Amino acid sequence: MKTLAKKLRQQATDAERMLWKYLRAHRMAGYKFRRQVVIEPYIVDFVCLEARLIVEADGGQHLEQVEDDLKRSVFLESLGYTVIRFWNHEILGDIHTVLERIHGSLIEVPSPQPSPGGRGGKV
Repeated sequence: MKTLAKKLRQQATDAERMLWKYLRAHRMAGYKFRRQVVIEPYIVDFVCLEARLIVEADGGQHLEQVEDDLKRSVFLESLGYTVIRFWNHEILGDIHTVLERIHGSLIEVPSPQPSPGGRGGKV
């Protein structure tokens, strides 16, 4: 599964690349997102483990797999994740609304702040 996840990262869609530009490097309210992450038995597009938030970018093929996507979301939610989905055309055509929705899902969780002594107590 890790090999497939790596391949998916290398073959990202235009929508995934655009969204990643805004989510990477703690750019979304200080939260760390990862892309194409294995959460057995699935690979999710983007995940913030700290906020337990999964963001999926869906292309046209998802029109034919609505039941599978629902089953997948229910499973991931049973693990404590919140799953939000966007169509690729939403990401490409209105990225600011997409980012607002993601941010809205994150603000329910306190913003990550480093401890006064830094990570792991090291100064």
